[in-house]
Amino acid sequence: MSDAGRPEPIGLARWTVTSGSNVNSRAAVVLHAGSHDWQASAEGDGAVAALFKAVDSALRDVLGGQPRLLAYDVHALAEGPDAEGRVTVQIAPPAVAVGARLDGRFTGEIASTNIVAASVEAYVTAINAMLGAASWAGAAAEASARRGGAAGADEGAVGAELGDEPTIDTTAWFNR
Repeated sequence: MSDAGRPEPIGLARWTVTSGSNVNSRAAVVLHAGSHDWQASAEGDGAVAALFKAVDSALRDVLGGQPRLLAYDVHALAEGPDAEGRVTVQIAPPAVAVGARLDGRFTGEIASTNIVAASVEAYVTAINAMLGAASWAGAAAEASARRGGAAGADEGAVGAELGDEPTIDTTAWFNR
């Protein structure tokens, strides 16, 4: 559990994406909080869409569905090819959420010279903001109960009690 009694934030441990003309982009992510890792892969219409879908897939049990993307903005902070861009992502809870969990808008903002990296990091930041809201307290424990698992030793981590996820070999997945 973090200092303020909130769950550990979900961190983006690593990600990979391939994209090209006339093909769907492919992405794989590994997310981490406390002693738990979530891994997933997905395809999308572009690199950012594929990464967002992979994050959604990895956290499906915790979130109960896919967050609604309300806004995605990329803004150049300077001129030139080495300039940083600021990516702002705003989400709302999944449409399947109920009660107070259905409310709210949550924002993530990251600046980087790598817009794809900033995009997925801003998305995870927005999800952490949502999971940090009082209405989302206990989401990981509820996910564990839906899956029939018992709470793990590290209850401070979002999803630490969800159990072991299958390992994804991202290299083999991209070489298929």
